[in-house]
Amino acid sequence: MTDVVRVTVDEGRCIGIGQCELLEPEVFLLGDEDAISRVVDGATLDRTRAVAVVEACPSMAISIKS
Repeated sequence: MTDVVRVTVDEGRCIGIGQCELLEPEVFLLGDEDAISRVVDGATLDRTRAVAVVEACPSMAISIKS
């Protein structure tokens, strides 16, 4: 059984590079107006993929919810 987690984006830290949306397009969506990443409602990831996205974020704006 996989460990499924939720992730969150600190919108104040996000600089809109879009690496998260590139890696997990069904979980993250960049805003059309502000280019800030947001998590799609109800989206989850297995922990391994979540850790990869957290580590790929250049502004360290993504975290795993506990």
